[in-house]
Amino acid sequence: QIREHHRKVRKEAKKRGHKKPKKDPGVPSAAPFKEELLREAEQRKQRLEELKQKQKLNRQKEHEKKRKLEAKKNAAKIKEKAEGKESSGKSKAKTNKLLDKNSKKSFCRELKKVIEASDVVLEVLDARDPMGCRCPQLEQAVTCSGEDKKLVLVLNKIDLVPKENLEKWLNYLKKEFPTVAFKSATLMKDRTMEQVTKRRARVDLSRTTECLGSKCLLKFLQDHGRTQNKAIQVGVVGFPNVGKSSLINSLKGVRACNVGLARGVTKSMQIVHVDKQTKMLDSPSIIADPSNNALALALRSIIDTTEESCSADVLEGVDAILNHCSKQQVMMHYSIPDFRNTEEFLALLAQKRGMLKKGGVPDVENIAKILLCDWTGAKIRYHSQPPGSQRPPPYLTEDKIAKMQECFNLKNLEEENNNTVQALKCPSPASSIIFQSAGMTNGTIEENKVVEEASEWENLETGQEGEEEEEYFTESDDDQDDMEEEEDESKAQVTRKAKLGKRQTSPPNSEKQIAESEHSTSLSLSLDKTADEDDAYDFNTDYV
Repeated sequence: QIREHHRKVRKEAKKRGHKKPKKDPGVPSAAPFKEELLREAEQRKQRLEELKQKQKLNRQKEHEKKRKLEAKKNAAKIKEKAEGKESSGKSKAKTNKLLDKNSKKSFCRELKKVIEASDVVLEVLDARDPMGCRCPQLEQAVTCSGEDKKLVLVLNKIDLVPKENLEKWLNYLKKEFPTVAFKSATLMKDRTMEQVTKRRARVDLSRTTECLGSKCLLKFLQDHGRTQNKAIQVGVVGFPNVGKSSLINSLKGVRACNVGLARGVTKSMQIVHVDKQTKMLDSPSIIADPSNNALALALRSIIDTTEESCSADVLEGVDAILNHCSKQQVMMHYSIPDFRNTEEFLALLAQKRGMLKKGGVPDVENIAKILLCDWTGAKIRYHSQPPGSQRPPPYLTEDKIAKMQECFNLKNLEEENNNTVQALKCPSPASSIIFQSAGMTNGTIEENKVVEEASEWENLETGQEGEEEEEYFTESDDDQDDMEEEEDESKAQVTRKAKLGKRQTSPPNSEKQIAESEHSTSLSLSLDKTADEDDAYDFNTDYV
């Protein structure tokens, strides 16, 4: 059969045209220079062998170099992990110092510095939602400090509110604290800045850029300094995008502090000398407590809209804002047809403004960020109504209210406020959106309350480091464990048979023996599974 098979293969090869390769006949004996040709052939073979040997040596050297490098890397990793435990505290301290400037903990620390160093604390409120900009923790810390500190409320952005609504709020707030009506100057230029000829953003020049209420506030503070017979320090505090830095710039007349639409531009205490008797202390914004409702967190918390992770928070904030506004007024303001939910509203607004992704899909996330910036900035005109009944918070007793209003000429303050309101160009009530305020916003002033989040983060870090170390050492010990596993398996199999033999021979007379046998079976279940399930012949156990 084999011969027939080979014969068939030969026939098929002949048909296809494949023939056997002919053997090299070599150099015929009659050929001239036969010896020389043979020598050249041998020399070629030797050269090829030498080349092959060199290549092998080079490969071996490369492998040895790689092995040495891997060994050095492994040794360096082991040293780093051994030294990392000692230097972990130092490295964490360095990273914490670098990250400390942008952390909530540092914001609280700097804010507390400003409160402690100031004689008068100006709480800046947005005139569109003054009650939502008030922080009860801050007011309680100032009023209950025991020192002779004064708290003054400053209603900023009064040009975005109807005149009647502004007067109502001034009458409501002055019963608790001295209140100043203020409009900070916009488009403030820095004298040190060079003129740049680059293309700038389009600015609405129809709105006035002059400051209103600055003379009233300066005179109010100077009179208080004269009664105290000393130079006073005035701390400016409030939630983000309320206008703290722009207020200081308006009083100074120069852009002394950085100002921007982004939240949390000011990150540390800044001292600005307005005159010889008054120093203004700019502070970072108050951090909104996470226990607040969605509306307060959307308008008052520090949200970095440039990050992708904050898109869910931004959408929730826009939803909360729309739920607290009149739907018809929002449709009229944005000139958008009727919408069923927030996503549909954002999609319509994105289509109107031409903010589309690939395929004509509306860019909902980016339009939500822009809308949130518009509502926190000075672009949209809306107003909220003051509460119907005057109910001061529990920390504000009549004695503390009288103490806060001491040493101030309140009659002159009322006259100056009336003058500023009359000189102001306010929007009509029809063009302003009615907004339902959610009440006071709780804030975290004490640094200890923010430490809990940081400590949890550190614990997570240490836990991850411990897991990495365990993984590394298990990987390095895998080779030794593989060698030991075979020996352990053989020993385990010997113990299995011995235990099984004892169980068969020992009679179950006493209850103790039965309990012991049940305990041993429960322990050896995991080992017996392999022996019971595998019906193959076990050479190791029989050999032993």
